[in-house]
Amino acid sequence: MLATALLCAVLCYAGAAALAATPFARPVGPPVRGVVFALLAGVLLHALALALGTQAAGQLPVAGLGPALSFAGLTLAATLLAVEALARDVSLTLVAAPLAAIATAVAAALASRDLVVASPLPEGARGAWLAAHITLSFLGIAAFGTTAAAGAMYLVERRELKSRRFGPVFRAFPPLDTLDRLNHVGAIAAWITLSAGVALAVGYSMRYGATDMPQMVWGVGAWLASTALALGRLLGRWQARRAAVVASVAFALVLASYVAARVLAARQGQFL
Repeated sequence: MLATALLCAVLCYAGAAALAATPFARPVGPPVRGVVFALLAGVLLHALALALGTQAAGQLPVAGLGPALSFAGLTLAATLLAVEALARDVSLTLVAAPLAAIATAVAAALASRDLVVASPLPEGARGAWLAAHITLSFLGIAAFGTTAAAGAMYLVERRELKSRRFGPVFRAFPPLDTLDRLNHVGAIAAWITLSAGVALAVGYSMRYGATDMPQMVWGVGAWLASTALALGRLLGRWQARRAAVVASVAFALVLASYVAARVLAARQGQFL
């Protein structure tokens, strides 16, 4: 049942991306209602899978590779749903929905082979502390991913504008100012939540003496990337193009370092 719910969520996320791409196939407006409905269905099914995993494990399943990927996909999809519903736009779905679908599909594949086993969190205040750190970290990564998606789309639309090609991109993508504003707000949101997540991780390590170097290096690296982007936007007054490039490249590096940290992790059962 868990794997089935995850696979259904994957289909919803993929369907949302396909609907968002329809303006590229024919001259129609963005199908906002269809995309929002597909994302909502995917998030509800994903939440059902999370509830089933919680019931089976007796706690929120966020630790371990499969549960972590599932939770990451749900966090990204929920963030995307909120942004698209408020903005009444579907363009970010083209980039972010496939990422959520891939993470969820891997988690579903692991679940179908009985490999999704949530590692037990400590009991009491220690478990709540660790769960808060993991949740905030995922929220920060989701915000960072949204920022990078807006930046990548900004670069594509800007290139189309400079080349004077007014094709499907201008039917599907929002104005450059909107993408830049989303990049700006997302950068600040990512920095705030990742800062809180890193602060909880440092405090947790100092209090309980539980430190894993690959995980720590990855977390600090992601926080430094978000900090550089946020400071550049707030204090450096970076122009939109520069912020878009930095956000896109930085998030790609964060994803690459995640894979490296996962390979080098000495122990199983962390949120990586």
